[in-house]
Amino acid sequence: MAHEVEHRTLSRYLEDNNLKHTKQREAILDVFLSVEGHITGEEIYQRVRGVHPSIGYTTVYRTMKLLCDAGLAHEHNFDGSTRYEIAQSHHDHLVCVRCGKIIEFECEMIESAQERIASEYDFRILRHRHELYGHCARCQK
Repeated sequence: MAHEVEHRTLSRYLEDNNLKHTKQREAILDVFLSVEGHITGEEIYQRVRGVHPSIGYTTVYRTMKLLCDAGLAHEHNFDGSTRYEIAQSHHDHLVCVRCGKIIEFECEMIESAQERIASEYDFRILRHRHELYGHCARCQK
């Protein structure tokens, strides 16, 4: 079974929270896990409808919230657009405001600077989000 670990994680989360395990939730998880990069709830909805034509927007959005709560997905709001990505190691984002392209990057220098600044102010970082908005190489032409 593809994505067996993620399916077990979802099952455990649903059981721990006394929530129903449904075929629609499984289908949403499968669609979500098949995507590379970032996807909107609308895009997930359109893809899942192929398998479950009667599925509603609400089911998709509630399931995506469950996936975030279960630690399987991360939700991002890029310039007013909510997108989801598979939970993975920390990284930051470059977001093109023209075409919507999202580029993931890691930078140890930024991470070190954040830690140094937090230490200077006796501040403990719990989480952070670093997003840079501009124009990708294609849109600059």
